[in-house]
Amino acid sequence: MKKNLILIGAAALVIAASCNQNQNAAPETASAPKDSVAVAGSIVFFNMDKVMEGYDMANDLNSVFETKTSGIQAEIERRGKKLEKDASDFQNKVDKGLLTTSVAQAQYQKLQEQQQSYQQYVVNKQQEMAEEQQVMMNQIANAIAEFVEEYNATKGYAMILATAGNILSTPIVTADPSLDITDDLLAGLNAAYIKTKEEAKK
Repeated sequence: MKKNLILIGAAALVIAASCNQNQNAAPETASAPKDSVAVAGSIVFFNMDKVMEGYDMANDLNSVFETKTSGIQAEIERRGKKLEKDASDFQNKVDKGLLTTSVAQAQYQKLQEQQQSYQQYVVNKQQEMAEEQQVMMNQIANAIAEFVEEYNATKGYAMILATAGNILSTPIVTADPSLDITDDLLAGLNAAYIKTKEEAKK
């Protein structure tokens, strides 16, 4: 499944952060970009697409999700091929007159039940993966939102906006590039994620 699936709804993430009293403090996780002129009270933005592409947590979760999805898809295909083979074998026996009417009816009924069971299996697995994908997206969005709040506690920006995609899917049409905090934010996110993983190993 393509990576862009986890980007659904990302452009809607807009974080309005309160002004910070400690405006002169430096962020613990990353330094400001060299070309940045954004000061406390500014309205800044970051590119969600770029964050999602470079965020280690998003990549790790997506890798796990894709592996599980591939396994489920392989099982669906295996069951589907077996069902097709069983149906083909049954039809071949019927065509050759190798089954009595009663046996043929019984086997046909069994094939119908197998078909229904297979279809239900596919539906259940699709729902399961859709739910897991949504949970994954929520985990990533929550991690980003929580970090942005902590990040802005040292920056004191009036508002932080998230942009993504084209002009039809972003609240920002044009902006001064010096107000783009994407690189700074992404560096902080990855640093925080690495720290979380290291703490989890202890």
